[in-house]
Amino acid sequence: MLLCVIYVLGPYISTVVVGDPVQGQAMVTGWHKISGLFVAFTAPFLGAATDRMGRRKPMLAVVTLVLAAGVFAQYWAMPGGAGLPLWGVGAAVIVAGIAFAYSEVLHNSMITRAAHHDVLPYVSGLGLALGNLASVLLLVFVLVTIALPGQVDWPFVADTPLFGLDPAAHEPSRVVAIICALWLLVFAAPIFLYTRDLDTTGERFIDAARRGVGNVMRTIRKLRDYRNVALFLLARMLYADGKTAILIVSGIYAAGVMGWGLIEMLAFGVILTTFAVFGGFVGGWLDSNVGPKRAVTLEVGVTFLCLIAMVSMAPSSMLFFIPVDPEALIWEGPIFRTAPELGYMGFAIIIAISITAAYASSRTLMARLAPPGMEGELFGLYALAGSATVWLGPLLVEYFTSTYQSQRVGFASIAILLVAGFVLLLFVKPPAQRAD
Repeated sequence: MLLCVIYVLGPYISTVVVGDPVQGQAMVTGWHKISGLFVAFTAPFLGAATDRMGRRKPMLAVVTLVLAAGVFAQYWAMPGGAGLPLWGVGAAVIVAGIAFAYSEVLHNSMITRAAHHDVLPYVSGLGLALGNLASVLLLVFVLVTIALPGQVDWPFVADTPLFGLDPAAHEPSRVVAIICALWLLVFAAPIFLYTRDLDTTGERFIDAARRGVGNVMRTIRKLRDYRNVALFLLARMLYADGKTAILIVSGIYAAGVMGWGLIEMLAFGVILTTFAVFGGFVGGWLDSNVGPKRAVTLEVGVTFLCLIAMVSMAPSSMLFFIPVDPEALIWEGPIFRTAPELGYMGFAIIIAISITAAYASSRTLMARLAPPGMEGELFGLYALAGSATVWLGPLLVEYFTSTYQSQRVGFASIAILLVAGFVLLLFVKPPAQRAD
């Protein structure tokens, strides 16, 4: 999904298929708003239903196949409606977004059984780190075999793209959809082949979903007795939506404002994802040394500051007010040659680390705040908090981009969610250390 949403297909659809970077940013975030609204009304009950059914793997398999199909279909996203019509491209993006959110619900519901709570920070961080490492390998493969051939005269790069892809038909960008879909199916296989699932209860999905609605409502009512947990879930609902919006929009912003093409976007992805690998370990280290509550607060604060710094970069200015000659080169390399480009990259590296660390630390904090015996229920609400407003970030970006006809204003609007989540986090009481 990193390769699809952030670094290649999202920017490609925004700038090439739609043809206008400003309208493209508004349109793509509008699609994510729709998928977010659907997830908000359905994901919590999916989690509740699977809790009652016991087994997660059958539902996870269905969701994985739907996700792969939604990604695969984006191969036919072409300018001028030569492939899928624009509404068809939007439908594929929406379906993929919903399926990805469902997969997160199912994975997170399994994490408390994956490791003892003493090593949970490291397991959570390791999972995110390995996921980012896999993304780096895929990004490098696409960069070296598909994007660079024919563009650079380097001894280790072929003269033509792999598979005989035609750049004039945008095939090097579009083929990423097929590669990502196949990668997902191949590397999802081990979880179905080699991990233990819970025992089935024999309850049918329809019955489990109906009864699960009651379970969700009862758990929400219980939060009146666990206000500290409720406050964290509310904070997480806001800052997690902000982080997700940054992931969706950062590549689209870079492609539209900085004018980056496929090679720049892939290199951007390789660099950021490499540093994001360390984010998982940074989150685990911070959790253990300063506590998960302080870790999350620090990570969200850093994310906010870096977002503002990234928005301040444009080809002719830095930090909003410092003028820059767009033709002045810092170095003679093939990409990222100007000061604003390098500045954007630098702050994006820090934000990649902080976002990944915050994902890991948030799961750890939830596990530590949950009263013994209520972990399953509260991780269901954790999923609810992650999906209830997942549409809000894209809505803000869509609204501010369209209203002000500015990618910069649209991207900056995400700061509203980060600030609100950060302020609420300050009032969350740190969890007490559990004794075995």
